[in-house]
Amino acid sequence: MPPQPKRTSSGDDPAGPSPSPRRRLPRDQRQRQLLDCAWKLVREEGSDALTMGRLAELAGVAKPVVYDHFGTRNGLLAALYQDFDERQTAIIDAAIAASRPTLKDKARVIAASYVDCVLTQGREMPDVLSALNGSPELATLKRQYEQAFIAKCRTILAPFSGPGGVSAGGLWAMLGAADSLSHAVVAGDLTEEQARDELIEVIVAMVKRSR
Repeated sequence: MPPQPKRTSSGDDPAGPSPSPRRRLPRDQRQRQLLDCAWKLVREEGSDALTMGRLAELAGVAKPVVYDHFGTRNGLLAALYQDFDERQTAIIDAAIAASRPTLKDKARVIAASYVDCVLTQGREMPDVLSALNGSPELATLKRQYEQAFIAKCRTILAPFSGPGGVSAGGLWAMLGAADSLSHAVVAGDLTEEQARDELIEVIVAMVKRSR
């Protein structure tokens, strides 16, 4: 009689347990997982490595799952930008609500929140923005979020500005300064404190010119 395979005391097969079935997550949790994996991939390998197939592999799901959530690679990039924008908006809203009602304090919150949010995403956000700018459709999406941010800042700063409010040109210049200063910190050309302080001065000067 041929020898029988040995079994452990628990009765498990010596070949080991069979692979557990892939757990099905609710749609919103799966999307969150996919976005987190996408950010990790961009951070470690750059946006060029961010493909639907590579993301599926990293997340441990079938490729159709990724397509079901984002449609295309451009859709995935747009979702990453939206994720960044929503996080930035939530941070600014909470900080503004907790700040004192002075121009310097509101400017400090806008500056600190913007720089901190870019630093939180490290080098991956410029990579995503670069990829977004390569597509007219996604560049339009980016423009919409920029306009929403400018509208928010106009509302926040309105109580301290002149009757006509802060000019559109001034607000766009402020956004350009915020981007440049934040990315200079990411590149190591400025400290976080230097960038925040400079952006505060830009915002305060812009509001005072409107009076």
